[in-house]
Amino acid sequence: MKRLLLTALLLASPLAQAESMPQFDDNEPEITIRHSEGSTFYEYRINGELREIKVIPTSGPEYYLVPAEGDEFIRSDKSSLLIPKWILFRW
Repeated sequence: MKRLLLTALLLASPLAQAESMPQFDDNEPEITIRHSEGSTFYEYRINGELREIKVIPTSGPEYYLVPAEGDEFIRSDKSSLLIPKWILFRW
């Protein structure tokens, strides 16, 4: 009887330790990555609204396109969004 109870307890313990899925905040940006022949584009959207485009060309420094009034974009050297951008490894 003790062995049966111990076995049932050991089998049920991984289920009790299972983690739940993280809840996502609506204010976190959705990032879409697009590749073209000469550049890589990162589109940052918050609540479906395009907030910024990060452009990484194959040659030259990266830059950001920020929407202006109408259908125009303003080029910037720095991001206007406050997003954690940690670099763990680079090679």
